[in-house]
Amino acid sequence: MTELVADPSQYYIVTATDRRDERTRVLKHGDTFAVFDAFGDIAGVGPHEQGIYYAGTRHVSGLEVRLAGRRPLLLSSALQEGSVVLAVDLTNPDIPISEDNLWPKGLLHVLRSKFLWHSRSYERFSLSNFGLTSLELTVDMALAADFSDIFEVRGTRRDRRGQMRPPRSTKHGVQFGYDGLDGISRYTIVECDPPPTVTSGGRLRFDLRLEPRQAVEIAMTITCGHGEEPETPRTSFDSALTDVMSAMIRAKGSTAAIRSSSRPFDDWIERSRSDLYIMASETPYGRYPYAGIPWFSTPFGRDGIITALSMLWPDPGLARGVLGYLAATQATREEPARDAQPGKILHEARDGEMPELGEVPFGRYYGSVDSTPLFVLLAGRYYDRTGDLATIRALWPHIDAALRWIDNYGDMDGDGFIEYARSRDTGLIHQGWKDSHDAIFHADGSPADGPIALCEVQGYVYAARHHAAELALALGDKRRAKALQRQAEALHVAFERQFWNEEIGAYVLALDAHKQQCAVVSSNAGQCLMSGIATPAHAQRVADTMMAPTMFTGWGIRTIRAGESRYNPMSYHNGSVWPHDTALVAAGLARYGFKDHVERLVSALFDASMNLELYRLPELFCGFERRTGEGPTKYPIACAPQAWASAAAYQMIKSVLGLEVDGVRRRVIFRQPRLPESLDWLRLTNLTVGGAELDLLCERRGSDVGISVLRKVGDVTLATER
Repeated sequence: MTELVADPSQYYIVTATDRRDERTRVLKHGDTFAVFDAFGDIAGVGPHEQGIYYAGTRHVSGLEVRLAGRRPLLLSSALQEGSVVLAVDLTNPDIPISEDNLWPKGLLHVLRSKFLWHSRSYERFSLSNFGLTSLELTVDMALAADFSDIFEVRGTRRDRRGQMRPPRSTKHGVQFGYDGLDGISRYTIVECDPPPTVTSGGRLRFDLRLEPRQAVEIAMTITCGHGEEPETPRTSFDSALTDVMSAMIRAKGSTAAIRSSSRPFDDWIERSRSDLYIMASETPYGRYPYAGIPWFSTPFGRDGIITALSMLWPDPGLARGVLGYLAATQATREEPARDAQPGKILHEARDGEMPELGEVPFGRYYGSVDSTPLFVLLAGRYYDRTGDLATIRALWPHIDAALRWIDNYGDMDGDGFIEYARSRDTGLIHQGWKDSHDAIFHADGSPADGPIALCEVQGYVYAARHHAAELALALGDKRRAKALQRQAEALHVAFERQFWNEEIGAYVLALDAHKQQCAVVSSNAGQCLMSGIATPAHAQRVADTMMAPTMFTGWGIRTIRAGESRYNPMSYHNGSVWPHDTALVAAGLARYGFKDHVERLVSALFDASMNLELYRLPELFCGFERRTGEGPTKYPIACAPQAWASAAAYQMIKSVLGLEVDGVRRRVIFRQPRLPESLDWLRLTNLTVGGAELDLLCERRGSDVGISVLRKVGDVTLATER
């Protein structure tokens, strides 16, 4: 030890441990993600979701670092380099040596840098001695691997588990193993450079000596996998980091960039952009945005489609990857246990022991009523955005199968509306985006009996048929195009007749099995505007209802109106605010020309981001009314990052500017462009239209917005509609 303090002053504040910090830090790459505490540890206390996960399994459940037997003090903890690197600054606490002496805090600086790359966690400890004499200390690392399936971590109890193998010490660290009931062997390999001085079970000890101003490094690589152990040597920390940064630069280069007159606004956009980068995993069909961390880091049909829809204008390649993946996983036969029928689009796909054994039905699960029409809608809007008829031609058999599912399976009772009902008790009770068990109900609070027809889903089908008609026409099938248009218009007429409720001034949440209205004011009605199914008169009423204080909190739109029988601002779906939901409502308001409302919603989400850590909009937050001097109230187990919450920023920009990119005609159109009061100007760069590119400047000019072309390469025209 060094720099002992003898007979310290009675006024010296001894710091033996750090204050509790319950913040978490998240990293992700591909099918691997990690949740650390602010220290960079995976602690045995605090949020139970902490760990390093690979392919639906927690491969590291404990990772705690001690300096001379004590937990270090936290100086700072931040995500750097576009959310891909976690940097944590630590120092030593005061450590008593004897009754009269102690080793004072702040002599040793420890920088922990870590990132994920190809199912590995890379970490480097850089330790620097800022004392005046040499320092001898131990660095201890305690690791554990429980190989829990993600559903076990979420709280599902299992009757049986596989066999844990005892930790095995190796020359460079330790290895953990688990033989699953599914016949798959999973492993976690920990390797350190330099090797530990002592290895015992999951504990690694390093005996270090640092001279004054000397720095030493410890590199640790954690490899997660299953089956045969890797034979290829691991990549060094520096080489892997170079690969990570190169991949990030390439991926971000495909997305149009946004800058504004407001630094906080730019921070929100950049956080959203970075989070979307880490959430998008490469598949054989292109990039797919996984839904959210920690509970939904896997492909979800609905989430992926809505994220891709929001990102169409800056990055249409994401939609191409989503369409390709969902086409490849489209159901081809009836499987009641999976709620699957031919042509139906995936709800979610899971890896892991429990899905593999059928203990949960979500290996490939199709219990989503809206993924299928949304798939068709996305295909149509992708074509509008890109003019990429070759991709549409390749997708057409899948689009056709989805349309046939809507006609033959989605309309369960032949009334022209699309309904849902689970086939087995293990499936989801509710299969729209609000899929909590109590999310769909009547005005008196009684649950709705199925099959249930949701209002916004009818809008999705309406839009899907119109888009499919355009695609059929582009492919030369005029007869199919006319038939689809007739179906869409017939649905529109029936929808207006059965879903409108004059008393509540909105479309009802749903129709139950008896075609009785669930006369509840909900954000679902606001989403109906996005599809264009609403009449202009009813759209005006819905807009007024959405922006009333009972729905608009000041931070966003509540999922249901304050005062409804099941309203609870702290619930998951019955009164909370979801950023993606607010963004879809804003898209509908923009479609019908209610730009004042759109401005308010853009400002609301932007203000929310400024009051949240990292400028990161979470999956949801509580639906309490906005209070002066306070930010939005957090929902305790919300996923963050969440792909469609991150994409909401881009959807809001599209809506407020009235931005439309027409790839078929090579045009960029601004309809009634506006900017929120917080912005004087907004610059869009690298906006691609076919093979052309545009850089544009949007400037506030009184209550109007002027659009200037800063750079143009290729054949593209610009139009503004006031």
